[in-house]
Amino acid sequence: MAANYDYEEAPGTYDDANRQDLGYDPNFVPDSVKSFVVHLYRHIREKNVYEIHQMYEISFQTLSDRLFKDTPWPSVDAVAHYVDNDQVFCLLYREMWFRHLYARLSPTLKQRIDSWDNYCSLFQVVLHRVVNMQLPNQWLWDMVDEFVYQFQSFCQYRAKMKNKTEQEIALLRQFDQAWNVYGVLNYLQAFVEKSNIIQILEQEKEGGEQFTATDGYDYSGGSNVLKVLGYFSMVGLLRVHCLLGDYQTGLKCLLPIDISQQGVYTSVIGSHIATIYHYGFANLMMRRYVEAIREFNKILLYIYKTKQYHQKSPQYEQILKKNEQMYALLAICLSLCPQAKLVDETVNSQLREKYGEKMARMQRYDDEAFAIYDELFSYACPKFITPSAPSFEEPLVNYNQDAYRLQLKLFLYEVKQQQLLSGVRTFLKVYSTISLGKLANYMEVDESTLRSILFTYKHKTHAVDSDGKIISNADLDFYIDDDMIHVVESKPVKRYGDYFLRQIVKLEGVITDMDRIKLE
Repeated sequence: MAANYDYEEAPGTYDDANRQDLGYDPNFVPDSVKSFVVHLYRHIREKNVYEIHQMYEISFQTLSDRLFKDTPWPSVDAVAHYVDNDQVFCLLYREMWFRHLYARLSPTLKQRIDSWDNYCSLFQVVLHRVVNMQLPNQWLWDMVDEFVYQFQSFCQYRAKMKNKTEQEIALLRQFDQAWNVYGVLNYLQAFVEKSNIIQILEQEKEGGEQFTATDGYDYSGGSNVLKVLGYFSMVGLLRVHCLLGDYQTGLKCLLPIDISQQGVYTSVIGSHIATIYHYGFANLMMRRYVEAIREFNKILLYIYKTKQYHQKSPQYEQILKKNEQMYALLAICLSLCPQAKLVDETVNSQLREKYGEKMARMQRYDDEAFAIYDELFSYACPKFITPSAPSFEEPLVNYNQDAYRLQLKLFLYEVKQQQLLSGVRTFLKVYSTISLGKLANYMEVDESTLRSILFTYKHKTHAVDSDGKIISNADLDFYIDDDMIHVVESKPVKRYGDYFLRQIVKLEGVITDMDRIKLE
């Protein structure tokens, strides 16, 4: 089953009381499901990764569409005896069962808590027992992705306190450790540490490991589960910290993965997109605009070239959604930090088509511009969460939007600080040298105020990278010597490759057309 990024909750809920009324019998197992379970269990025991992937990615989805479009799959108790009551397989089956429930229906509070318990049991087995099996990277990524998504979904659900029933409030009090933020972070961190994935990646750089070359699979008869879960957990930690608004910690968690190179994270399209989306967003919020632009450009170009191969995939809609969100984030980055030279011509063409008019208005820094920044940020940002439990003693109110409003406020405050800088940049683009007095006169401010503005410009166009080094986001720089401002503009590197490639394609088209012409 393919990964989903943001599921829309369906209007109906399915609990034990109304299942029978809707014609759903959790104990009824159709023959096709029995065959699916038996064959999947056999392939897992035989470590047949190809067949497991086919059944997980295609057969499970096909059966879901045909038999369980608006109902859950049969309960784990109903299928357990077909698989020798194997504990690990039953935990894996339940993980898929809950994922299907979240994707197609709307889980009850009890089901959310049960899913947490199942993840705890499954992760405890992986962490503390010898799990002698190989699973497809797609499944292992989906496991981490869904774990973080369900945590996010639970926090959003819990924060909507206004219309909670007394029974729901009692359950929230009773199971106050379910989807606790520390528990979620501890499991992801435990996978990273227990798998020794950081050491493995370091040894690989020295030629001592073959983790990336084998896409994380163990061809010597061992298991890939713990190592690959540890690897994807670093991406999961980045995502959780972005949801919490702790961007620096999130980027620090991803440091062992070199995203400038191909890696195991690029072997699964969902993982690739989620990694770059959250990496780029975190850099945007930390004013590292150049790094965000560079990575958004690469992933958007990749999606542009490969999206046709995923049209039949269940992930296709989510790929398109994330694609649109990243174009919105790229528009924000380029409006705050004009660095068009970093953007490929194909991506720039798509960007201008989608947001060209809005980007022109965003340069004015008036109320209309701020409204566009607000609109694009709200559309493209992650669904921020408040991880703390509500106070049940105070009047019950909804606080599910509080974290989003705080992040939006901080972002727009940063945008407003750029308003003065746009005027400075306009003048500096025109002159190679200009006196402080002359520029102050043009900007209708005194010289001391202009010095403050210039210092602000320096500060806002520089950021601190992950190594603690100060990096520049500006396309031009300046220095002051004896009350004279000297401007140093970086010249874009001319790239001819795209031009020649387009001309080659055109020429091939002409030759093909000429070959079709029959001479008299």
